[in-house]
Amino acid sequence: MEKDFKGVGTVSALVAVSAALVGVFPAVASAAPAAYSPAASSPGARAAVSLAAPAEFSSGARAAVVPAARAVPAARAAAVSVAVDQPRESVQVTGQGVVFGEPDTLNADFAIETTAPTVAEALSRATTATTRMRDALVSGGVAKADLQTSNVNVTATRKDNGPITGYTVNQGLTAKIRKLAQGGALMTAAIKAGGDASRLNGVAFTIEDDAALLAEARKKAFADARAKATLYASEAGRPLGRVVRVTEADIPSWPQGGQDRYAAADASVPLEPGRQRLTATVTVEWALGPATATPRP
Repeated sequence: MEKDFKGVGTVSALVAVSAALVGVFPAVASAAPAAYSPAASSPGARAAVSLAAPAEFSSGARAAVVPAARAVPAARAAAVSVAVDQPRESVQVTGQGVVFGEPDTLNADFAIETTAPTVAEALSRATTATTRMRDALVSGGVAKADLQTSNVNVTATRKDNGPITGYTVNQGLTAKIRKLAQGGALMTAAIKAGGDASRLNGVAFTIEDDAALLAEARKKAFADARAKATLYASEAGRPLGRVVRVTEADIPSWPQGGQDRYAAADASVPLEPGRQRLTATVTVEWALGPATATPRP
């Protein structure tokens, strides 16, 4: 009787497990309860059931559980695949905004070029001329923090690819001139101080603080993109939805100025700052809502 009672407990546990899996694995629910019948009330019947139940569960119920369990991840993967592969209905356009501002800073690219039979002599001449040029700029009101050595080169000169006949030293000096009204006079003074070794490789006008202008240009670029997208969506009979993606192109710079490599010591340098152009370009993608009207032909 003790063995028979344990057999009934085993079958009851199997029935409980089967009932718990009814909602997930229907095959288990149909297999496990069949192993136990309330009509089997005799001890012999109960013993037979207790011995048959484990084998029935292992061959039928387990066989049903494994495929069903494997089917769940596959079904989920299929649902995810459908969601990912579904194309997004959207419209993508590019807008541009242009603003103008008055330059407030002048960047001048000065240089000194000297030639001598020896490196030491060429370098000494270049250092002397560069120092005079720098002092002239500082005396005219340029801060030392706005002066920067841009390059120093020493090269050998040859005659018809033969032996070395001398050495040339190039030394660059970049100056940021913040008082544009004095820019021409400062450049003339610096070139004169450097003498015949002076060079002026170019000038460029800039706006020191262009944050407000760039913000205005970006607003114009976005408004331009929105106008285009609204037009396309309207022609397609679709409302414009949320913004999906915004990409801004690099803000181009528009340097202004010329080049005069051999400036005479007594030449004046006229300056015309003009206007500085700033351009913002943005690419925006909008989602399209459900169709509200028949698209125009």
